[in-house]
Amino acid sequence: MKAGRVLLEMLKEYDVKHVFGLPGETTLPLYMEWHNFSEITHVMARDERSASFMADAYAKISFKPGICEGPSVGSTHLIPGVAEAYKASTPMIVLTTDIPLHLEKKNMLTGLDQTSLFRGITKETITITKASEIPHVIRRAFRVATTGKPGPVHIRLPMDVLEEEVESADIYAQKDFIKYPGHRFTAEVGKIKEALELLIKSEKPLIVCGQGVLYSQAWDEVIELAELLGIPVGTTMTGKGSFPETHPLSIGVVGARGGTSFSNKILKEADLIFYIGCNTDSAATDRWTLPSPEEGKKIVHLDISGAETSNNYPTDVILIGDAKATLRVMIDIARRKIEKRNYEGSPWIKKILKEAEEFRGRLKGEMNSDERPINPVRFIKELSEVIPSDHIIIADPGVSAIYTSAFYKVKKAGRSIIFNYSLGALGYAIPASVGAYFAKPESCIVALTGDGSFGFVAGELETISRVGGNINIILFNNQSFGWIRAAIRFRYGSKYFATEFKEVDYMKVAEGFGLEAFRIEEPKEIRQVLQKAFKSDEPTFIEIKVFPEDILVPPVPSWVKKAKEAGIRYIY
Repeated sequence: MKAGRVLLEMLKEYDVKHVFGLPGETTLPLYMEWHNFSEITHVMARDERSASFMADAYAKISFKPGICEGPSVGSTHLIPGVAEAYKASTPMIVLTTDIPLHLEKKNMLTGLDQTSLFRGITKETITITKASEIPHVIRRAFRVATTGKPGPVHIRLPMDVLEEEVESADIYAQKDFIKYPGHRFTAEVGKIKEALELLIKSEKPLIVCGQGVLYSQAWDEVIELAELLGIPVGTTMTGKGSFPETHPLSIGVVGARGGTSFSNKILKEADLIFYIGCNTDSAATDRWTLPSPEEGKKIVHLDISGAETSNNYPTDVILIGDAKATLRVMIDIARRKIEKRNYEGSPWIKKILKEAEEFRGRLKGEMNSDERPINPVRFIKELSEVIPSDHIIIADPGVSAIYTSAFYKVKKAGRSIIFNYSLGALGYAIPASVGAYFAKPESCIVALTGDGSFGFVAGELETISRVGGNINIILFNNQSFGWIRAAIRFRYGSKYFATEFKEVDYMKVAEGFGLEAFRIEEPKEIRQVLQKAFKSDEPTFIEIKVFPEDILVPPVPSWVKKAKEAGIRYIY
């Protein structure tokens, strides 16, 4: 059996159904085996960066490690998605082929030091020097990727090794590590009891869920704990979906990327914050001002990684463990200790419900706006009313993400929305929609992107056209790198530099790639076009003109402050 076949057989044992990548000369020994191996579908991307984004989204939706591959020369292009996965703690197996081992010092074309390239953005990088090592290395890669703080593992496969014959191979999987989390462990019971006491005694507690809740699939436990103790819940942008936002205890997203005047005010007024699966990064805390460490709030922090707890705030109780397992222990202890609270009678909850209603009232004008270019809040309102219940939304940084984060209400807890704001590279949503589609092909897939992001990955429209399925690309067009344009204006008070685009007919571009395309010019068209697109069994493309972010300022607290001073319109 050739080494390439051994690799494919091992991936099959780990229930791998799809691998995202594209060919190069060094991959050919593997592809020649793959040609006759139908159990794993190879999804060809048009760029290795896209393949890595596809694998990241696939892992987020399927709760299995995403697998991407690329040739030696393409290894540098894989970096954006692997780095996003590393920062986001997404389990991923990154396979790169390479020049033959004995030619490493001969200046052979396409060869480079892949180990150094991936070392800083993976949990581990491994070079296979003998074909017989493949089963052992694959088992190790899945263990490392799915346990502790999950993340990507890189495996380098020289082409001469892939061509070796293997007489016998121990081909089997360790079933515990096919999905993630590979193993769950709980925080110390004594610490859980200590945290629970603080939560019960607090007059104005708040739970803030990060992306770790989604990776742990702990949303049911969050709901149960919140209802039992009567605690309101906010999420970070990347944690959106951890709690249903139509629930009376939800305050929505907090922080600088989707936090609103309402939700951020509630966070400021809380006397205790229970962070769950949250790394308290700059986006979640508006650069550590929401809250400020000097405010002296009580902090309880639960995370799979001890390195994240107490990293940015003095913390009263540190809980190191899996969110789902640890919250289950906390709930069981709480049920023996207290009766379920009537949270609607709590002064804290009454205040929150009253202010939430007032906030919704202030938004009505934006939600019903008939202005042109189209108001993103109006679009998000229409989207939320017509999107099928079984859906996945993926939003690129910029207009796409900030308005979706702030104003789209997740009705059912779980992973139905993805933001790549752990690192935040442009050009994520379109390729990620392909990964999401293969993870859950029965869902309506919606990729929200901007014209800035589109320029990075336009070629993937061919991939989407070739793949087919209900994948819907919605492009917000403001003829600029709008986020950078706003940052220049509000941070530096300067004229724009290197941000503007020429006008492009994106409908024609999409049609050229074989997609059915629409352009929405009037607000009254939004609902009709979306309904038509979502009912289609084939991919669609929709273009919408919007204002740049410095003309209609989105909910970014530091920008809103400057906009107020300058008399510029904002939504917050």
